[in-house]
Amino acid sequence: MSLPVLAIACLLMVTLGYGVKCWLSPFGDCRKCTGMGHALKADRKGRLKRGRDCRRCDATGKRIRVGRWIYNRAARTYRAGTR
Repeated sequence: MSLPVLAIACLLMVTLGYGVKCWLSPFGDCRKCTGMGHALKADRKGRLKRGRDCRRCDATGKRIRVGRWIYNRAARTYRAGTR
């Protein structure tokens, strides 16, 4: 097997794997709060306390994956164009 064919096969496997992951689990953990829904902050003694709610995920801890967002946008555009 030549190098370009191997590279194409690897990229195809990664793309299809991510597509299946977006299909089975469209929501992933928020990158800002790491899925907790709020920030952690330390007081003067170094103990961790609950901080403010995460604005990026609205305190749910979950965000829609990029691949699923692209699929939803494409499906919405397709449905709007075929009315």
